Amino acid sequence: MIGAIAGDIIGSIYEWNNIKIKDFPLFSDGCIFTDDSILTIALADSILTGTPYIDNLKLFYHWYPDGGYGGSFHQWAISRDAKPYNSWGNGAAMRVSPVGYAFDDLDTVLQKAREFTEVTHNHPEGIKGGQATAAAIFLARKGSSKLEIPEFIEKKFAYDLSRHVDEIRPTYTFDVSSQGTVPQAIRAFMDSIDFEDAIRNAVSLGGDSDTLACITGGIAQAFYGSVPEQIQEQVYSILDARLSNITRNFMEKYCR
Repeated sequence: MIGAIAGDIIGSIYEWNNIKIKDFPLFSDGCIFTDDSILTIALADSILTGTPYIDNLKLFYHWYPDGGYGGSFHQWAISRDAKPYNSWGNGAAMRVSPVGYAFDDLDTVLQKAREFTEVTHNHPEGIKGGQATAAAIFLARKGSSKLEIPEFIEKKFAYDLSRHVDEIRPTYTFDVSSQGTVPQAIRAFMDSIDFEDAIRNAVSLGGDSDTLACITGGIAQAFYGSVPEQIQEQVYSILDARLSNITRNFMEKYCR
């Protein structure tokens, strides 16, 4: 889970200032946590405490109203209405990583990913993105290979994962759709040699950099088994005490 948060923070300064290279500083004074981290940690808290996720989404939004949320989520979060708004965006895939760590069989992961996704993103593409991300994390955590993971994702979700990141990068542009983010993020992981390289791949694609790297980071942590200590230290130094505590508690319980 901290891998997803690291991806969000590292990618945060490039979302509106895209780069198309892998050689960049991982952290700088401008790095912040965004809605990707906030809502990921809200989900982790729901899993830890049993708090309904709808309640946590609205609560964490009010704790962190300047997180950079999408317009539809903003309107949903400030309203009294708890009904989903049929989003096909990448906002559910970016926050779903705790599901891939907390549950121990694939059917449950897919079910829980759907449940936690469709509270807002009940469009079929939104649900597919959340399920594909959680499934990739689960499979990586359970030891599936870089051949087996995309084979399952392509068969189950009909995503095209055939293009290398070097082929995607030149023409990739900002895309907030689930189908325009999740396959690219998975491919960034597939073409990596370690956790840091996965994040660099994702950010170098451009587009919605923090969300791409958030999704990639969750999968990369699961596959490579950990996040480098120096990266974890930077992440915890940027998160506030509340978010750090929830993250540490989740990591201790589910990501040891």
